[in-house]
Amino acid sequence: MRTIVKSLALPILIGSPTIVAADVDTSDWLCESCPFETGYRAEYEAGASYASDDAGRFGNGTGYDEKGTYGNFDGSGHYSTDDYQLDWMIEDLGLSTRFAEISGGQQGSYGFYLAYREIPYRLFDTTQTIFTGNLGLPAGWVGAGSTSGMTALDASLRTRAIESDRRILDAGGHWLSGKRWSVFADFRRQRKEGIDIIAGSGFSQASQLPRVHDYETDQIDLGIRFRLPKGSATLAYYGSFFSNKNDALSWQSPFSTFTNPERNVMAEAPDNEFQQLTLSGNYRFESWRSVLTASLSTGTGEQDEVLLPYTSFASVPSEPLPRATLDGSVDTTNFALTWTARPMDGLRVKAAYRYDDRDNTTPQSEWTRVIVDFVNSGEAEQNIPYSFERSKLNLSAEYRLFRDWRVSAGYDYKTLDRDFQEVAEQTEDTGWGQVRWRPDGWADLRLRGGTSRRDIDRYDTSVTASAGQNPLLRKYNLAYRYREFVEFVASASLPNAPLSVGATFYRSDDNYSRSQLGMTDARERRLTTDVTWAISETASAYLVYGDEQIEAAQLGSAGFSDADWSAAHDDNFDHVGIGFALRNIGEKLDLRFDYTRGNGDSAIGVTTDTNGFRPLPDLESELDSLRIEVEYRSSEHLEVTATLRYEQFSADDWALQDVEPATIPTLLSLGAEPYDYDLWVFGVGFRYRFGDRDIALVD
Repeated sequence: MRTIVKSLALPILIGSPTIVAADVDTSDWLCESCPFETGYRAEYEAGASYASDDAGRFGNGTGYDEKGTYGNFDGSGHYSTDDYQLDWMIEDLGLSTRFAEISGGQQGSYGFYLAYREIPYRLFDTTQTIFTGNLGLPAGWVGAGSTSGMTALDASLRTRAIESDRRILDAGGHWLSGKRWSVFADFRRQRKEGIDIIAGSGFSQASQLPRVHDYETDQIDLGIRFRLPKGSATLAYYGSFFSNKNDALSWQSPFSTFTNPERNVMAEAPDNEFQQLTLSGNYRFESWRSVLTASLSTGTGEQDEVLLPYTSFASVPSEPLPRATLDGSVDTTNFALTWTARPMDGLRVKAAYRYDDRDNTTPQSEWTRVIVDFVNSGEAEQNIPYSFERSKLNLSAEYRLFRDWRVSAGYDYKTLDRDFQEVAEQTEDTGWGQVRWRPDGWADLRLRGGTSRRDIDRYDTSVTASAGQNPLLRKYNLAYRYREFVEFVASASLPNAPLSVGATFYRSDDNYSRSQLGMTDARERRLTTDVTWAISETASAYLVYGDEQIEAAQLGSAGFSDADWSAAHDDNFDHVGIGFALRNIGEKLDLRFDYTRGNGDSAIGVTTDTNGFRPLPDLESELDSLRIEVEYRSSEHLEVTATLRYEQFSADDWALQDVEPATIPTLLSLGAEPYDYDLWVFGVGFRYRFGDRDIALVD
């Protein structure tokens, strides 16, 4: 496995596009004096691997999801002249995680890249369904009012894995016109196909449906940049265009209560698009050695797909829709300004401001819902076009107090105004301070702490009541919160010793003291440590350890009044990793060993006024992962590689444990089981290198 040449990561969109400015940095393309090495070098590796068992989750991102033999091919190459270079890479060609990229360019003139990647996602391979490919009922099906009466259920079940594959095509380039002007263009097409899980409701009964989905998203980045002696300016366009190959989902109900020759219909995610223009730039001032950067973006997201009728059943009376399409539109405005300066030796200051506005201009209409295709509500309701305005101010300063000591402090202020929600205006103030000690450069110790307070203007209980909620309830993201936090970070490379250590400790305490119902307290604690030992020029070892604990408490009411029950949540996660590398054993052999173990435990206890304390079954997970790699240099050009990988993963999840398709009388489930597997993968490969050995490969 090799490291990818260049990060091609752009926002991955599934469903509606993310409404943010595209972050495109092409500074690495514009080097006009970077020396290129002259020559050519390449390597190829062919091999095969064997997986000992089926394990869908293990194949999630690896491609080894089924027992059997896998062939594979990797390769990379580099070619360059005095002013031109070309790089290419092929990775995991025989697996469903395959990747290929080619990039190149001429120094000071142009550059390009083209890449293709496949990413497998495997959720469950233990699921079963009665539904046919078009979500119809199988031949001879006998409906019933509950799953226990479905006499043909066992004979009709067949395996249907919940999985998908993502295919991504990236292409882009840049062109320089002289020393001042440059243009860039990037394109990404992403397609996701597979099967996921969605609930098909039938009022008091429901079925888990294996939904076939087929999404496609195109993203475009275009821009022009102008460089000044002390700054630059960029005008950029970003577009995201999402399309769903399926306009609607239809299925037949397996319950006899609502047996109907017609099919239930549910709308799928609609086609939509988002387009944005951004003007950004920076300028360096001589005074105070300061830099000013700014950006202004404006964009619009639109969705205008034809709406489905209130019900798919002709026998259910319903009114006509108030309009044929939603005519949905959201206008966005984003502004950011940052100023950094060094007004005097030892002092650095920074001020940053950001403003985000989301204006939902979708028109409102009166809608009379038909509940789950069967029951006409008879009540008119309006669609709610949620909007918000958000601003954030950050001020910070750092001062070198002594040669090895630095002190810093900062203040953050956030405001958030919303429409049609319980809290219209929300503010948050955060203050922090830090002390940093760097004795002679061999160690770096930092202690940081502060407080944060989130205030609200008021909690509008009329909005809560209109949604049928308890007026005493406070949503945790809208409620008053007071937070205290502290963080300690240490790293050191011991003088005259081949040993480096690092440690991080973080703790925060949240208090929701003004919430009568809802979240009341939350605490988080994290600890991580790592040790690296360079034993010799050909041997090294490492050890890492991490532990995280999250505790939370909440109050609730079963009687739609004051609190009559409480819940305590306690999540614990820890992991340990150990490994070593030995190189040039007998001048021909390299060995690498890595082992990781992780554990997770979540405990939830509920206390009620009538039943006292009743804990839910713990949620537990355990992972052991081992990887051993051996590389033998048969000759100057030929290497033989062998890899052994072992993984064991098990989970206890009461939401899935022993929940078969007919376990719940009113739910026909897919019977997904908690993860529980152990397998090993063994692989052998042959790697051949040729070309100029002093020309570095892309890695």
